[in-house]
Amino acid sequence: MLILTVNTVSAFPEKRASFFEILTLLSLQTFLSLSLSLSLLCWFMAFLKLFSLYISMFFFLFFFFCFCKGSTLTKSLSPSPPTSSDVELLLGKIRASLQGNTDNLVLSSWNSSTPLCQWRGLKWVFSNGTPLSCNDLSSPQWTNLSLHMDPSLHLLSLQLPSANLSGSLPRELGEFPMLQSIYLNINSLKGTIPLELGYSTSLSDIDLGDNLLSGVLPPSIWNLCDRLVSLRLHGNSLSGSVSEPALPNSSCKNLQFLDLGSNKLSGGFPEFATKFGGLKQLDLGNNMFMGTIPQSLAGLRLEKLNLSHNNFSGVLPFFGESKFGADAFEGNSPGLCGPPLGSCTRTSTLSSGAVAGIVISLMTGAVVLASLLIGYMQNKKKKGSGESEDELNDEEEDEENGGGNAVGGGTGEGKLMLFPGGENLTLDDVLNATGQVLEKTCYGTAYKAKLADGGTIALRLLREGSCKDRASCLSVIKQLGKIRHENLIPLRAFYQGKRGEKLLIYDYLPLRSLHDLLHEPKAGKPVLNWARRHKIALGIARGLAYLHTGLDVPITHANVRSKNVLVDDFFVARLTDFSLDKLMIPSIADEMVALAKTDGYKAPELQRMKKCNSRTDVYAFGILLLEILIGKKPGKNGRNGEFVDLPSMVKVAVLEETTMEVFDVELLKGIRSPMEDGLVQALKLAMGCCAPVASVRPSMDEVVRQLEENRPRNRSALYSPTETRSGSVTPF
Repeated sequence: MLILTVNTVSAFPEKRASFFEILTLLSLQTFLSLSLSLSLLCWFMAFLKLFSLYISMFFFLFFFFCFCKGSTLTKSLSPSPPTSSDVELLLGKIRASLQGNTDNLVLSSWNSSTPLCQWRGLKWVFSNGTPLSCNDLSSPQWTNLSLHMDPSLHLLSLQLPSANLSGSLPRELGEFPMLQSIYLNINSLKGTIPLELGYSTSLSDIDLGDNLLSGVLPPSIWNLCDRLVSLRLHGNSLSGSVSEPALPNSSCKNLQFLDLGSNKLSGGFPEFATKFGGLKQLDLGNNMFMGTIPQSLAGLRLEKLNLSHNNFSGVLPFFGESKFGADAFEGNSPGLCGPPLGSCTRTSTLSSGAVAGIVISLMTGAVVLASLLIGYMQNKKKKGSGESEDELNDEEEDEENGGGNAVGGGTGEGKLMLFPGGENLTLDDVLNATGQVLEKTCYGTAYKAKLADGGTIALRLLREGSCKDRASCLSVIKQLGKIRHENLIPLRAFYQGKRGEKLLIYDYLPLRSLHDLLHEPKAGKPVLNWARRHKIALGIARGLAYLHTGLDVPITHANVRSKNVLVDDFFVARLTDFSLDKLMIPSIADEMVALAKTDGYKAPELQRMKKCNSRTDVYAFGILLLEILIGKKPGKNGRNGEFVDLPSMVKVAVLEETTMEVFDVELLKGIRSPMEDGLVQALKLAMGCCAPVASVRPSMDEVVRQLEENRPRNRSALYSPTETRSGSVTPF
C-alpha cells in the first residue's frame, strides 16, 4: 500500500502538495476529534462524579431525616412514656387552674427542675400501692430529679389548705386514677364544683371548705358514695337544693362526715342522708333549708349535729336524753318544737278576738309603763350625775359651790364627772387615794389606788399634753361612760384638774391579764386548757362585737392586745382601755399604732390611727386568737430582738403538714380530736381574721357566731352556778 501510494504520487507530481495538505488536514481533524472526544469524556466523567456526589448526599440526608423522624415517631408511639401521666396533668391543667391569674409561691415548686419529693402539697404512690416516702431528707428520693418520669408513679393526695389559691377547681381532678384525698380548704377558689369530680375512681376524702365556690352541688358527687368517707363543703356560697344520689338505694356506708354548713342551700331536708348508716357528723347549719326534719334522722348514731339557723319547722325527732343541746336547732322557725326545744303542746280556750284584745291591752300597758320608767330615770339622772356634768362644763359655777366635788372641800382645784356605778365617789376620795403604779404606756400610767375607807379603784392618768381640746374630750368621755357590757371594764368617773390633768376611774378588779396568764411563769397559775382559752376568746369577741355593732354610735377598740384583757377566776374576759385613741392628739395616737406594730398586732393597711376601723380591730383579734392557740408572744422578742410572725408560722406548718405541732402543748391536754373540739376551726378563723386584705376578714359578729358553733366538748365545769350570761348568747 505504501509503495502504491508513493508510486502514485510520483506519477502525479503536480498533486503532491494537495495530497499532503489533505493528509495534514485529516490528521489534524483526527487529532481534534480525538481531543474533543477526550474532553467530552473528561467532562462527562466529571459530571458523573459530581452527580454521584449529589446523589450520595441526597440519600444521606434522606436516610438521616427518616431516622430522626422515625425516632420521634417511635418515641411518641412508645407504650412506656418517659413522663408520668399524672405529672403531665398536674403541670398542664391543674396548676394553671388552681393558681388563677396570679403566680403562686406554693405551686411554683411544681416543675421538672425540682425533685418530685419537694413539690409542695402532694403525696405519691406507685402502681403496686407502695407510697413514695419523702420524709427522710437524706434519702436519695429527696433529691431524685428523674422520679417524675416514672410512669408507675401516681398522685395519692392533694393537700393545699390555706395556700392562697385564687383560681378555680379544674375538671381534670377526676382523671387521677389513684387520687384518694383532696384538701383545698381555706383558699379563695371561685366558680363551681365540676361535674367531673364525681367520676373519680378512688376519691374518699374531700375538703373544699371556706372558699368562694358557688352554684349547685353536682349530683355526680354521690357517684363516689361507695368510697366516700368525708365531704366537707362548709363556708362557701353553694345554692339550690341538694340532689339525691342517682341510685335510689345508695347507702354511702363509709361516709362519716358530711358538712354542708354555712352555704345558701335551700329546699327540704335531704332525707336520703338518713340512709347513710355510718354517718357520725352532720352539719346543715346556716343555710335556707325548710320543712320538717325527718324522724328517721334519730336512727343514725350521730355524734355531732348542727341544723341551726335554717327555716325548719314541725316536731323534732327524739334523739334520746341530752344527746344534742338546743344550740343544734336554734335560729329556725318558731314552729320547730320538741326536746331539747320547747314543748309542742299548745292549748288555748280563748277565741281569736279575746286573744287580740289581750294583746292590745298588754301593748298599751307596756307603752304607758315604759313612758313612766323613762321619765323616772331621766329625773333620777338630773338629780344624780347630771350635776357633776354641769359642774365640769361650767368651771366658775363649780368653784362657787364648794361641794364634795372640789379638791379640799371647796378650793375649786378639779372637777369630777360621775357615771352609773360611781355615784358614791367624791373628789376627796379620788385625790386623797394612795397609788401604786401598775403599768406605763405611751398614752398614760395605770395605778391601783386605795381609798380612805379601805376600798380600791383603778386610775388611768393620761399623759400630759396627749389629749385633744376640752370639748372633744368631754363628748368622748360621755360616750365611754355609757358603755356597759359583761366583757368590757366600765368607766365609773372622770376627773379633770385645773392644770389639765385627766384621770379615768374604773373599778379595781384583782384580775390577771391574759398576757400574764399566757407568758409569765408564776407559781399557782391555773392550767389554760382549750375549754378555758375558748371561753376567754369568746368573751373578747363578744366585747368587740358590742363595740362595733351594739351601740347607737359604733366605736372601735383600737388597742386590742393580751395586756388589755383581764381574766377573772371563772375565765371571763373583760377588755379595758377601749377607744382611748379618740381622746388623743394625732401624734400620740400614732404612737399607739407604732406600739401595735412592734407588738405584732397592727393590720397591714393601718398607717395612721385615724384610719383605724372595725376591720383593723378584727386583724388584732386574729393575732390575739393565734396567741391564745399557739402560746407564743407576737411581735419583737425582748430577748433576741427577733420578730415573731404568728400567721407566717401557721402557714409554714400547714404547708409542711405539721399543723398540730403549732398548738401550745398545754392547750392539747385532754384533747381527743382537734377537729371535733373546734381547735382546727379556731385556727382557721384566726387566719381568716389575719387576712392581708381587709375586705375578706369576717366581722366580729361572724367571729362570735363561729366560736359559738365550734365549742369544746369538755366545758361543763367552766361556769359557776351564779355566773350571769347574756340572754342573746348561747351558754357553754
